[in-house]
Amino acid sequence: MKIERVESVLAGNMQIVRIFTDNGLEGIGQSACWGYLEASDAVVKKFSEYLVGQDPLQIEHHWQYLYRMGPFRGSVISGALSSVDIALWDIKGKAFEAPVWQLLGGKVREKIRLHLLMGGSMQDGTTVAEGLRLNALAAAEEGFTAIKTDPLPIGFESMTLARLIHDTRENVAAMREGAGLDVDIILEIHRKLTPMNAIALAEHLVEFRPLFYEDPVQIDSIKSQGEIAKRTTLPVANGERMHNIWEFRELFEAGGSQYVRPDLGLGGGITQVKKIAGLAESYHSALVTHNFLGPVLTAAACSIDTSIPNFLTQEYTKADEAPENSMFTTAWKREGGFIPVPDSPGIGVTVDGDALMARAFDPRGLGVPIRIDGSVGYSV
Repeated sequence: MKIERVESVLAGNMQIVRIFTDNGLEGIGQSACWGYLEASDAVVKKFSEYLVGQDPLQIEHHWQYLYRMGPFRGSVISGALSSVDIALWDIKGKAFEAPVWQLLGGKVREKIRLHLLMGGSMQDGTTVAEGLRLNALAAAEEGFTAIKTDPLPIGFESMTLARLIHDTRENVAAMREGAGLDVDIILEIHRKLTPMNAIALAEHLVEFRPLFYEDPVQIDSIKSQGEIAKRTTLPVANGERMHNIWEFRELFEAGGSQYVRPDLGLGGGITQVKKIAGLAESYHSALVTHNFLGPVLTAAACSIDTSIPNFLTQEYTKADEAPENSMFTTAWKREGGFIPVPDSPGIGVTVDGDALMARAFDPRGLGVPIRIDGSVGYSV
């Protein structure tokens, strides 16, 4: 069996990779370098010059070759490599007529716990806090046992510390009230704060017992992540903008993250995230994969979740179930706040190629918040 062709398709706000073999198998993968998909698309096209004619089952070898073929690294390269890696694992599962989770060591759980990515937007006249309370209540009633939101108020970048703490605390209090005590709440800070205000804010949120405090500061420095984790009693999570096992090793050595958040479409695909999970296990850290870009990455992430002991909860957005994703057919079907583990070969997702090709590319906009003094704030 040989790789016959490699396609990279920019459609909607996605970069989808399809790898075809000479015996009729097809693998699908996706990049999570969502801010620079055009660049990752170009890298995949460069990778294809090597991949065509290769045995698709030699995944570790191909990962090493593609990663080492040029003296470059970073999100664009890792996004491209991750998408190729996922597609190769999909082919391998189909070749052996087995789910990818089976090839990764087998099933350690029967269903995948989800945390719902939600906001506080409601009808006109409802405050963000009230919207969060109502949405949290609805999620609990639907069967979710964990929810996540960005609790920072609009205009946070120009607020006094006192106002930032007050308004964020109101949002988190409302979220906890709606969720009750039987639903974990997760606070996604999106790297928007400085170490000084991130630590001060965290101490005023401890009473609401969030499961973790995610990405409080920019990922410019791995060392800084560990310093934040040591200075707050809230558990800290990091990793959605990190690219490989070596960066995660440095994160753990810095004394950080009780929870790690690699993205299957950015952190090196299935090959690397399985290794990151093992590294995390050695530090008694749980894996909570980052995910919001659609059914392909959900399926890849759930394949990892199924096969590792230190999984905790899987990020999930209902956009997976929206009409714009109807071109994908997935075996990973949500039931309340969980997804039962299916037995479908590969990662468990197929795509309508014609519908994919017909969908116009509509990249996500990039923006940077500007403070009231005209200086640059921190974006997500």
